Amino acid sequence: MNSGMQEMERVIFEYLDKFKVLISPQTWENLLMDCSKNEVFVMLLLYRRGQVNMTQIAEYIQVPLNTATGVVARMEKRSLLQRSRSEEDKRVVTIQMTETGMECIKSILGEFFHYGQIILNKLTPQELQMGVQILDKAMSALDEEYERAREKTKENKVRKIPIE
Repeated sequence: MNSGMQEMERVIFEYLDKFKVLISPQTWENLLMDCSKNEVFVMLLLYRRGQVNMTQIAEYIQVPLNTATGVVARMEKRSLLQRSRSEEDKRVVTIQMTETGMECIKSILGEFFHYGQIILNKLTPQELQMGVQILDKAMSALDEEYERAREKTKENKVRKIPIE
């Protein structure tokens, strides 16, 4: 491994060691109510949109519809959300957060805002502006990589069968 990679590895592990207290199970187990990543993203979607249908959930968390249905069913059993029939079209089922789910997502967001404010209080306006520019650039690079990987996956799925 070259020295640049070793230094990057050292820095990454140094920051992970500092963050481990914030991401430890003891810190988050009550806050997240044992929610999976997909369940947290479903709650964030519902928090922002109010109510959605199953197709919107599946697209948002990028899973097949049957997987999204299982995620929603587990969340419904824990009273984090509820399904109901649309008044306009009884065939359409909408999903919205319950009061318990809303309290849970507000707790999660509150924790993020708390730690975010601690960080922001240490930054000057110039440092904050530079940080936002760096994050934008990093996200742009990750978006490009994601698109390349998606295109490669599409190419691998399309199999050409020679016809003779």
